[in-house]
Amino acid sequence: MHDEDQIPIWLFIGGILTVYGVMILGAGLYALASPPPPEARVALFDLHADIWWGIFMTVVGVFYCIRFRPRHAHAPVAPPPRP
Repeated sequence: MHDEDQIPIWLFIGGILTVYGVMILGAGLYALASPPPPEARVALFDLHADIWWGIFMTVVGVFYCIRFRPRHAHAPVAPPPRP
């Protein structure tokens, strides 16, 4: 069932998390640079949850992409013969 040429699903999940994290982080940085007027803000606007979640999702996504990247199996190298 497990073939060496298969790409793990966690690689794609990591890619999606990375893309979504960068998008959310960008939206949060935009909201930080040009905040809405005080009467249009949500209750906990000062915590900047979108920036924190964007950073978290980007870090987790990059970790998954690195951890589950496809690798080619190489033949083990035999040690040199002893004289």
